[in-house]
Amino acid sequence: MSEHERNRRHHVRTIVLDTNVLLSDPGALLAYPDALVVIPETVLVELDKLKTARIDPDLRFRGREVSRILFELSEQGSLTEGVDLPEGGSLSVVALNESQIPESLSARNADDRILAVALQVCAGGCDELVLVTNDLNMLLKAQTLGLKVERHEDGAERSFAKRFIIRPFQRYKTPLAILAIAVAVFAGVVVLLLWNPGSQGSSAGLPQQFREVLSDDQVRMYEALVKLERDPDDAAAQLTLADLYFELREDTGNLAHGLQSLRYYESYLDQRPDDVNARADYATMLYYAGRTDDAIGQIDLVLQAEPGHVRANFNLGIFYWKGRGDLKAARTQLERVVELTTGGDRTAQAINTQARSFLSQIASQTAGSVTTP
Repeated sequence: MSEHERNRRHHVRTIVLDTNVLLSDPGALLAYPDALVVIPETVLVELDKLKTARIDPDLRFRGREVSRILFELSEQGSLTEGVDLPEGGSLSVVALNESQIPESLSARNADDRILAVALQVCAGGCDELVLVTNDLNMLLKAQTLGLKVERHEDGAERSFAKRFIIRPFQRYKTPLAILAIAVAVFAGVVVLLLWNPGSQGSSAGLPQQFREVLSDDQVRMYEALVKLERDPDDAAAQLTLADLYFELREDTGNLAHGLQSLRYYESYLDQRPDDVNARADYATMLYYAGRTDDAIGQIDLVLQAEPGHVRANFNLGIFYWKGRGDLKAARTQLERVVELTTGGDRTAQAINTQARSFLSQIASQTAGSVTTP
């Protein structure tokens, strides 16, 4: 009898791994001995998107490492049927049965699909189910569905504590003992707000200590997450989170933040398809994820609605240049930017200067590619 079969017959924990866990630590696949480790098929789809990413090589490497480990495990047998793990336990890849998705979840949302798989795995009963994630939004959603949640801290780049507490506390040199208390209190506040029907998801419910040390962006993220728990279709909260994860991606270079930003932009644009600024930012995140053609398609939609959108024109030039290597199209687009920004305000002039600089670089590249007779 295989380890996978024994796990199903005896008391064993079922561990469902979220995408961000594997991106922070590929070794998480093997970190739960004697457990039945489940990888939702949606996780593999998200990892596959990293293959063509042209930036953040560390994250791309970790994605490939996950694929390598899974490929080696697949040599033992079918991953969909379950294979034994070296240190005990087993692993299986589980596809979503869309007919079993609860009404509160959407098949179009990657997080919701992962949560639905977690619910599906134990639909017939299991001893203990744990969703392992380092994402606060996923944690909150899982708790509202009654799922047990744990964080994977070994090797994780940004656990809940690091993202929301450690950096501001380091600025004030707060002792680690106070940090631990702060994390516990903050988690308690989240739970209380979610269970308190009278709460409006405002920072007014935060203890004074948190209002003093959390940055404005951290408070905004907290408020938006609570609002989405109360109303998953809150477009303003979706846009807030999309923009905040956009900024995190810009600041840290972490593609995992970019993937989160993409999810929220997609949900927001489903409701507000005419928001050209959000669509332009969505295109940028697509480009960062290595999806240049999709990014160009989104920019084309922006320019159909607003041909003079400076940022969209500028980014399209970059996408053609760096993404496709199409120097002619890039030059045409950046010349359009120069035309749009000439004689404008200080911001326009800064963009104008940058566009001219890029045009000079493109001219040098073009000249260098011409073979002298």
